[in-house]
Amino acid sequence: MEITHVPVRFPEIDVARGIAVIMMVVFHTAFDLRFLGCVPLNVSTGFLRLLALSTASLFLFLVGVSLSISAAHAGTRLTRKDFILKYVIRGAFIFALGMGISAVTRIVIPSEYVRFGILHLIGFSVMASPLYSRSGWQSLLLGAVFIALGPVMAGIRGSPWLLVSGIHPPEFSSVDYVPVFPWMGLVLTGVFAGTAIYPAGKRRPGSPGFTFPPLEVLGRHSLAIYLVHQPVIIAVILLFSAVLGMNFAFPAG
Repeated sequence: MEITHVPVRFPEIDVARGIAVIMMVVFHTAFDLRFLGCVPLNVSTGFLRLLALSTASLFLFLVGVSLSISAAHAGTRLTRKDFILKYVIRGAFIFALGMGISAVTRIVIPSEYVRFGILHLIGFSVMASPLYSRSGWQSLLLGAVFIALGPVMAGIRGSPWLLVSGIHPPEFSSVDYVPVFPWMGLVLTGVFAGTAIYPAGKRRPGSPGFTFPPLEVLGRHSLAIYLVHQPVIIAVILLFSAVLGMNFAFPAG
């Protein structure tokens, strides 16, 4: 998802983000068909599980790439204080959107509502980004540590207050759970890639880009699409169900 204004856009990043949007819509369509009882799909294993993990990974990696480019430009025109404030405010806004998702899912699916999902993680990562967004190899090494610690943290049972870290209570379940370990490692890896591919926030001389306008449009509006796509998908499914005379077995909250 696009997380901050970038003075110079690189179309290939928007294309990649647009691909991630399509992957997200495909997975959530399958998820909603299963959730509404239309099709007995298993979204927790196999191809659909791989699709979900790949989609989240691509989004978070691109967040890191975009952060590195944005920080390279912002660092040349902002004071240190304003630089920090810029990303704290932007990150807090995205985190607040995540809290909105938590509130809605707490009502709709209280047994599996979103405590710390992808928007929470992106918001947290953006707020913390002044600490790492202009570091290349350091971000790669730190990202590797975060990823390596993921399975360790996931194997520890503890208080719900530790959910952000990957530690969670027994029998914990959520429709969207993206803890700092290992997932912030993808953001950090993206920062490394961004500093390597776009040094000082600029394309390397002679480095080819690529463009595909339809995907670029999706990529540029990925955050807005994320916020509205689920209600739209569910509305379309319900519309088709009404036309076809289908009945749904809604899961108990």
